Amino acid sequence: MKTLKLFLLALTIPVIVTAQTFTLEQSIDTGLKNSKELKISNSKVIGYDAKITEIGSQMLPQLKLSAGYTRLSDVPDFSVTVPGFNKSFNIQEVVLNNYQVKLSLQQPLFTGFRLSSLKSAAKYNYTASELEYDKDINEYALKIQSAFWNFYKAKQIKSLLEETLKQIDNHLQDTKNYLENQLVTKNDVLKLEVQHSNTQLALIEAENNLDLARINFNRVLGIDLDSQTDIKTDEINLIKSDYDLDNITKEAIQNRKELQSMEYRLKSSEDVVTAANSNWFPTVSLFGNVYYQRPNQRYLPLEDIDHGSWDVGIALSWDVWNWGYNSSQTTQAEQNYLQAQTSLSELKDAVQVEVYQSYLTYKRSFDKVDVSKKSVEQADENYRIMQQKYDEQLATSTDLIDAEVSVLQAKTNLTNSLVDYQLAKVHLEKAIGRKIY
Repeated sequence: MKTLKLFLLALTIPVIVTAQTFTLEQSIDTGLKNSKELKISNSKVIGYDAKITEIGSQMLPQLKLSAGYTRLSDVPDFSVTVPGFNKSFNIQEVVLNNYQVKLSLQQPLFTGFRLSSLKSAAKYNYTASELEYDKDINEYALKIQSAFWNFYKAKQIKSLLEETLKQIDNHLQDTKNYLENQLVTKNDVLKLEVQHSNTQLALIEAENNLDLARINFNRVLGIDLDSQTDIKTDEINLIKSDYDLDNITKEAIQNRKELQSMEYRLKSSEDVVTAANSNWFPTVSLFGNVYYQRPNQRYLPLEDIDHGSWDVGIALSWDVWNWGYNSSQTTQAEQNYLQAQTSLSELKDAVQVEVYQSYLTYKRSFDKVDVSKKSVEQADENYRIMQQKYDEQLATSTDLIDAEVSVLQAKTNLTNSLVDYQLAKVHLEKAIGRKIY
């Protein structure tokens, strides 16, 4: 009974769930380790590495073992009749059971440069996939930072609304006291109550946005969506970095992993063209076979006995005419190479545009933060004056409400501007091709 009482008492004690708090660095580290997208990208690298081994194996001697058994139908023995004799002579008895074991060795000597070109193309594709994997890591780090700072923004806006709601509560209580002393009208109280309700609605919406931001943050980090996570970070410092547009554009062309990857894809396409042209050349290979057969066709007369034999040789194969098959394959490879060239040129243009857009966004976001800070200072000063006038009954509740709304809007704009500035800087660094993790 004592144990049962302790168990029931434990059930009544509320369980305190501790939120797991992440810094920006911890968020990036956790997200990159758990990312399903990066696991898929890494598997592509492994696949391309295996492709190199696959093609390289075709350049080495191929050893094959085959075995078989055949049961033949019964037929008369092979016999001949000699003139002058009354009987026939049996030349060959019928062997109904046939066994064969064959060990073959084949070594390609010349394939029209097909295998060497395909192996070179596979190596270029492997290097390209590694660069694409690095690019994917950088892009996923951007996703993590975006989720982190949007989570931060949702928290800050919720805090601002809670702070504003407390102020309105105090003003509403003061106004009700003024009403009892007939210093204000009932309409003044109603206006503040309406503002109080509107702020409560905004706070409910902010709490919902915070939950959504947390869920998205958890998703990007690869942890349970319902985890009670939290973040911590230092105050965002406004540090203007001097970016020269021409220099960062040149840096982006040199550093962007997708451009480097596309260049290797282009080299791979060029080797594929060489491989396609190999169909115009003959294929030469060396072969050798070892046989163990029962009966062995090379031993006459055939006997139901195991015999071994072997052969070696050199083989040449050449497609003299195949109705345009070779030319069609060559044309396809050449067009794929042309497409790769054009895609590389388009990608360079897109990178330059991205850098330019990110640069302008960064500059604009920096200026917006400066303006937002001044707006907050002006709104705070306006609110201080209105609060003082309202206490002295020189301003109406409408004036006070307007001042509170202005402060809330100014601080909300500042929060949005700071987060936009932080994300704009990260976007620009990523556009330049620098590591952001």
